[in-house]
Amino acid sequence: MAVAVVAIRSAFPTAAAAAAAPALRPAFLGVAPAAASSRRRRILLPAWPVAAMSSSSSSAAAAHNAGAWYAVPDLSLRDHRFAVPLDHSSPSPSAPTITVFAREVVAAGKEDLPLPYLLFLQGGPGFESPRPTEASGWMKKACEEYRVVLLDQRGTGLSTPLTTSSLSQITSAAEQVEYLKHFRADSIVKDAEFIRLHLVPDAKPWTVLGQSYGGFCAVTYLSFAPEGLKSVLLTGGLPPLGSACTADTVYRACFKQVQQQNEKYYARYPQDIQVIHELVRYLNESEGGGVSLPSGGRLTPKMLQCLGLSGLGSGGGFERLHYLFERVWDPILVPGAKKTISYYFLKEFERWLGFDQNPLYALLHESIYCQGSPSKWSAHKIGSECESLFDPIKAIKEGRPVYFTGEMVFPCIFDEIHALQPLKETAHMLAHKEDWPPLYDVNVLNNNKVPVAAAVYYEDMYVNFNIAKETASQIAGIRLWITNEYMHSGIRDGGSHVFDHLMGLLNGKKPLF
Repeated sequence: MAVAVVAIRSAFPTAAAAAAAPALRPAFLGVAPAAASSRRRRILLPAWPVAAMSSSSSSAAAAHNAGAWYAVPDLSLRDHRFAVPLDHSSPSPSAPTITVFAREVVAAGKEDLPLPYLLFLQGGPGFESPRPTEASGWMKKACEEYRVVLLDQRGTGLSTPLTTSSLSQITSAAEQVEYLKHFRADSIVKDAEFIRLHLVPDAKPWTVLGQSYGGFCAVTYLSFAPEGLKSVLLTGGLPPLGSACTADTVYRACFKQVQQQNEKYYARYPQDIQVIHELVRYLNESEGGGVSLPSGGRLTPKMLQCLGLSGLGSGGGFERLHYLFERVWDPILVPGAKKTISYYFLKEFERWLGFDQNPLYALLHESIYCQGSPSKWSAHKIGSECESLFDPIKAIKEGRPVYFTGEMVFPCIFDEIHALQPLKETAHMLAHKEDWPPLYDVNVLNNNKVPVAAAVYYEDMYVNFNIAKETASQIAGIRLWITNEYMHSGIRDGGSHVFDHLMGLLNGKKPLF
């Protein structure tokens, strides 16, 4: 049964009321913009006047290229490419730029209607936006009222993608770190503001829907550029707001939730206890403590545990994990043949992790929790506190289930995944980087005026429920929908329902209790 809707702090105005209200910036700040800048940090936009950015001048045309409309079933799409500064704090004409890609989506036949804009921020870090193949799920629902913008966050998809091959063009680890520091939420929000000022007529504020890490980015948006926001929807995306680095707090909470998810998995599939024992024993007794993967890396017991990242925390994950282990062994075709792990399983293992195709996730994952302090391989450090529980060899000796890990990036993946090996030094330098800029402004959030509605999943393995509640208490006016009807993947598994419910919180159809 779903938990009831919860309202936190004072109620915010409905979306309709917000649309009729004066511009958010003066009302939000309560003082003139110049005076406000001396009181708190503000995000720095590129040094182009808004009028020029919205005009048809040659400079604006060079910064934004729009393609022709094309179609998938029941949807019309148009591609946009924007030339943005690599470093938004240095937007001089000679400064390096990157391309940021966004796909505009409307219901078929609504291409020319004056619809409000909704920006979707994908989970990650390091993953591109969805590629629509038809009108379905939350996108179909959103396109009833909105012009949806699917942003490939910088470094992903078609936004100057940072792959293991493209990063090899930067030949030193120190230079890679200097480049990668510009690919966190603060820069993503600046890209979004750049796009809004170019794309939205009269540069009006837009609605933002943030899933998971996309929600983290949306809270950064609320902190530093609330004037660009009409309203915000969050799905499993309330970040920790503590100062310095909050990764240790996150992982202590997450390891407990991961333990519970393991217990649920083995309660559903007790037969897998022996299957995984046999596999771990086979890997441990193999030469070098593992077997070769098709891409050249190694599958070890520690790497096997990483399957929990995709298998334990999303809808249908338990089932997919169980069916994966059904295919772990090759059949014995010739009597006396040696037992071997199937190529199918090894290939699927690589596909499940996907670190080699999306290296930004592995490189920057812990940095999303850092403000002026390093993570120092937090997941590895906190994992050592419960090592006896998650040690696969000890679990076999004691006859216990082998526990999978969750959303954690460990140093060993830069040894065991072949494509990531050249980035090992870079990863270590990022883990010890101290001068990360701030991602949130709690004072601004405490005085928030932007309507915000958030789905908080009670059994979320990725974004801890208690941490999310604490963050919600710091965002003035936020309304929460707390539910155990969905896991972290609610926007994928029940997108139309989730989107409709959050919109109901914003527009007054779900009144305060």
